[in-house]
Amino acid sequence: MQVYDELVARGLIAQVTNEDEIRDMVNHGKAVFYIGFDPTADSLHVGHFMALCLMKRLQMAGNKPIALIGGGTAMIGDPSGRTDLRQMMTPETIQHNVDCFKKQMSKFIDFSDGKALLVNNADWLLPLNYIEMIREVGVHFSVNTMLRAECYKKRMEKGLSFLEFNYMIMQSYDFLMLYEKYGCNMQFGGDDQWSNMLGGTELIRKKLGKDAHAMTITLLLNSEGNKMGKTAKGAVWLDAEKTSPYEFYQYWRNVADADVLKCLRMLTFLPLEQIDAMDQWEGSQLNEAKEILAYELTKLIHGEEEATRAQESARALFGSGDAKDMPTAELSVEDFRDEKVDILTIVHKSGLCASRSEARRNVQQGGVTVDGEKVTDIGMVFTKEQLREGLVVKRGKKSFKRVVVK
Repeated sequence: MQVYDELVARGLIAQVTNEDEIRDMVNHGKAVFYIGFDPTADSLHVGHFMALCLMKRLQMAGNKPIALIGGGTAMIGDPSGRTDLRQMMTPETIQHNVDCFKKQMSKFIDFSDGKALLVNNADWLLPLNYIEMIREVGVHFSVNTMLRAECYKKRMEKGLSFLEFNYMIMQSYDFLMLYEKYGCNMQFGGDDQWSNMLGGTELIRKKLGKDAHAMTITLLLNSEGNKMGKTAKGAVWLDAEKTSPYEFYQYWRNVADADVLKCLRMLTFLPLEQIDAMDQWEGSQLNEAKEILAYELTKLIHGEEEATRAQESARALFGSGDAKDMPTAELSVEDFRDEKVDILTIVHKSGLCASRSEARRNVQQGGVTVDGEKVTDIGMVFTKEQLREGLVVKRGKKSFKRVVVK
């Protein structure tokens, strides 16, 4: 199977322009393509996984990736999919985030010897002369057409600032600059970016003539991919200091049954034949598929050793194994009375519940286990000696801590 057909089979392609030409360029390593990354944090999160994996796949096929960091557009903020105005950042913060991004991207993309580029659009956007910009670029955009774009329609009711209204023009200008400076002939982006991307394709043709080659592809479910990075407690980061390898593993181990095969196809590099063979799996076999997914993605980000340790620790929740790499909560000696501590204090002080009353409800409803055993007695106590070795305390299906005494 050629690379473009594999991208389709893995569920990565939603819409394209000039599909036959795109297929030929991708399959024969002739694509110089870019994907944009918004530097609003100092770490990428799992919502970026799809784009990073796509870049890796295409580079492996001989194509050249350009990771475009939106250091310039981040000074404005993208209205796509948003209902509020994004907080602006200082240039120093943006540069710090850019540096962090490149380190993480290097786990997917080979930047050596010009095989890939990391470019910051602040290099050409910040020095722009406003009058020159609206004369040379703005003249090619119809306000009526822009207002029909989905990314703007969502914001019209709450208010769309003129600052944000410029985002489509600036993103389109990015493609023009990348085309002229680096021979970039293809752009990838989320399905929520389609209007902005078409704007870039049209700008190149209007500025440079109809013979200019500029292609557009969007990623299927990339907006859903971004949602993958969100949990009730915040984002799942690729930075081990923000999300430990164990927590990262557990996030993927707990994906919904309906999503596991989709994630295996889109995000791992396992052969499609192996994944297709799992289509008939159900019950406990789906749990095995989730373990495979969690292990493969943790290995990709944190390395094989950390992935193995995370898997062994996760299995300790359901049987034997080493739980020392789990997220750990420490109780202080003040939490003990006569060398003992009750279950409500453990659940509350470990951060598994926000209050003792919430802990009480969870215990009474059968939602708490300690070392795999359900606890329903709110008066149950544990000794300091037991806590020295650590207890695996679990609330519900997905929240757990290894609780120890200082």
